[in-house]
Amino acid sequence: MKLREIAHSRTGDKGNISNISLIVYKQEDYALVEEKVTAAIVKEWFSETVHGEVIRYDLPKLGAFNFVMHDALGGGVTKSLAQDMHGKSLSSKLLDLEI
Repeated sequence: MKLREIAHSRTGDKGNISNISLIVYKQEDYALVEEKVTAAIVKEWFSETVHGEVIRYDLPKLGAFNFVMHDALGGGVTKSLAQDMHGKSLSSKLLDLEI
């Protein structure tokens, strides 16, 4: 199944760091996402875009995860030549992950 079937996401940015929140729709799906969507898997999924460390923060009471991806935005908004300088589309790509 695609991650989008059990969760939604939102993306933010700060300099060359992209921040993706991942929130399950139902609390009972939290354990599955916790197991299947690790920082290593997210780094591999974004390997063409993210060139630095990926850190996952777990927020079990909220049914959410926060992924902080370093060196992910081509130098940041003012330096990047990417069409999506803020990385807003990265949340949609994460939700396309097959788990």
